[in-house]
Amino acid sequence: MDINIKTWLVDIQQSIEEINDFLGERRDFFAYQNDLKTKKAVERNLEIIGEAVNRIIKLDQNFPISEAKNIINTRNRIIHSYDNISDEVIWTIVSRDLPILKAQVDKHLME
Repeated sequence: MDINIKTWLVDIQQSIEEINDFLGERRDFFAYQNDLKTKKAVERNLEIIGEAVNRIIKLDQNFPISEAKNIINTRNRIIHSYDNISDEVIWTIVSRDLPILKAQVDKHLME
């Protein structure tokens, strides 16, 4: 595996771990919604994830990350349309999509 891709996969893995740490085990949407610092920290890590996926796909268009375009689009929306991102959308991504991405990244890093 290309060293750059491996580095970016580690960045994704670390960002997912940080998001999980910020949210804690309880994963309470209302606590998240009312904690500006956590919201900003989660959004920042989603930006990092999106940028890392973008770099991976630019280097290897066939690299197997499902929903790569959606991940990149989410990053772009957070950065460029920050006023158009709802807490519900972020929560759905964190709850539904990040576990899938984490499993994929972990698998690639073990190869």
